[in-house]
Amino acid sequence: PRGVREVDRTIVAVAAANDGHYTIDAHLRFDPKSSEGFAETHVRRLEAMRRGAHSVERELDGRWVIAPDHLERAAAFEGRLASERPVSVEILSSVPLIKLKTLNAATWLDRELTAPNPVPLRDSGFGRDVRAAQTARQAWLVDQDLAQQTSGRVSYRPNMVATLQQRELLTVAKRISDELGKPFQEAGHGDRIEGIFRRRVDLASGRFALIEKVREFSLVPWRPVIERHVGKPVSGVLREGGVSWTIGRGRSGPSVE
Repeated sequence: PRGVREVDRTIVAVAAANDGHYTIDAHLRFDPKSSEGFAETHVRRLEAMRRGAHSVERELDGRWVIAPDHLERAAAFEGRLASERPVSVEILSSVPLIKLKTLNAATWLDRELTAPNPVPLRDSGFGRDVRAAQTARQAWLVDQDLAQQTSGRVSYRPNMVATLQQRELLTVAKRISDELGKPFQEAGHGDRIEGIFRRRVDLASGRFALIEKVREFSLVPWRPVIERHVGKPVSGVLREGGVSWTIGRGRSGPSVE
């Protein structure tokens, strides 16, 4: 379905209360219950419209100018997307299905096996292949003591996905450590992350940002907001849902997730 989204209506409402401008700070003032990460999704929407040449202007100080006909522009943007990209494709795994069965990482199969509402699978074609891969994966997880089979039913350890993610992270960190000649510093929740954002690291477990410091480096959950800051200093705090970054608005300003 294409059309004006709720995110567009919120942008207009925030701008109406902020002299026709949208900013994350203005959004948080407008709706104190909103998280910084939620506000950041509105910035990504505006960025997409700006790249799509739909006359959304961003000023040098980072403020977005929201025109009186913004909803009409959003509708036109959606119409263009529907024409140019009638189908949206999402990559669920960068690793082939056959390799996921015994991969020492948090895979798409693991997330589907533990999901409250897994993707429905057909019992033919690719759906049958996925079912077979899931069965093989379950046997591997039991062998790794990350799952338990009782009376034909498989139960998973509560920390299974996190354990698999850490295994892959430490393996990749060892390789990067040899490359950089620096030790890996694992970050924990609440830790402050500061350094140079070197690159994005794509793993089977997910995407991570390589943050290099003078004597060490860290791998932290990647967010689209830092993509354009490669080679630049970044700062943030690792929280439960990811890293809250302070980028482009000064260290004393609110962070963005």
